[in-house]
Amino acid sequence: MEKAASESQVAEFVRAAREKKAPFEIVAGGTLRAVGKPLANLPLLDVSGLSGIIKYEPEELIVTAAPATPLTEIAAVLGEKNQRLGFDPADWSQVLASNGVATLGGAASADASGSGRLRHGGARDSLLAFRAVNGLGETFRGGAKVVKNVTGFDLPKLVCGAHGTLCVLTEMTFRVYPRPQLAVTLCLSDVTPDTGFAALRKIAHSALEPAGLAYLPSSMSGSMMPDVGQGAALIKLEGAAKPLEEKLAMAHGLLGNAASRIDSDPFVAIGSGDQFADLPGDIWRVMIAPSDAPRVARELNAQYWLGDWAGGLLWLAAPPSDAARIRAIAAAAKGQAMLLRASAESRVLYGLYAPQPEALAGVSRAVKAAFDPLFLFNPGRL
Repeated sequence: MEKAASESQVAEFVRAAREKKAPFEIVAGGTLRAVGKPLANLPLLDVSGLSGIIKYEPEELIVTAAPATPLTEIAAVLGEKNQRLGFDPADWSQVLASNGVATLGGAASADASGSGRLRHGGARDSLLAFRAVNGLGETFRGGAKVVKNVTGFDLPKLVCGAHGTLCVLTEMTFRVYPRPQLAVTLCLSDVTPDTGFAALRKIAHSALEPAGLAYLPSSMSGSMMPDVGQGAALIKLEGAAKPLEEKLAMAHGLLGNAASRIDSDPFVAIGSGDQFADLPGDIWRVMIAPSDAPRVARELNAQYWLGDWAGGLLWLAAPPSDAARIRAIAAAAKGQAMLLRASAESRVLYGLYAPQPEALAGVSRAVKAAFDPLFLFNPGRL
């Protein structure tokens, strides 16, 4: 294992690897090493030394940090100024049974966006700029450190969700958002998936700007929300005291005064998939059009599942034998099924996502080659 604590050390390592034509695995906090196809017996580049907040400008709504900065550190510093990351980074440590540290770079590289993605978009919508080292051992920049600038966002969008296959990130600049004074979660109990998701879509299409919309069947409510009957539709609203009361009144009007407040905020656990940590089998994240959620949930026919993002994301646990069927259902719905947790054998067989059509796969290879001509970075992970 080689450790790099600076951008120049990363560049030096990459140039040496290029000369030897030796691919390698990039690690920082280590929480996501079991996501995607296994990388067997590759040398490791440990970039955990690239950690810490480089510059925080709360008045400009931007923060710049090194990629191995723990998410907890980012949240604590932003919280002092009543701010937060808009994409609500999800920590998958529990569901992956990882003892690693969830980092800013890991969350962005995996596009690990939590329930708050519903309002402010995913990681690729918040990453304004970055510095990185390409496969030639050269440093380069992408994007622009300006919130109001609407150009130059293409490269940041590419690296989010690339799982470290395009470059080695060394610095990242994110847009941040004000943290609301108050938050309230409403629960519409004893509703079927059809009724529950319909209620969530009604709220999503209103002027309420919900911070979270999820459906939990009775099998997933557990001790968090007992006695929900067939299932529960959950609505998270935020704001200052008076505007929040107005939002709640509007929500009750839309829902026919059938929802009640709950004391807890289940959305951190929902966004990170914590309820699936102790369940057997493979764990999937199926991304679809929210309007298709009830039908797709019925077709998946999983005992343990839930819907986030107003139905745009379905989490489920399933036996390994269901993998091909899940992928086929997602494809038929014009969606995407991500195999988040599985055995090494299943990850080799099915991959993180379904294979791309050849035309699109050719584009992906060309993009990869432009960043990393020798395919040194995390080869085969996707």
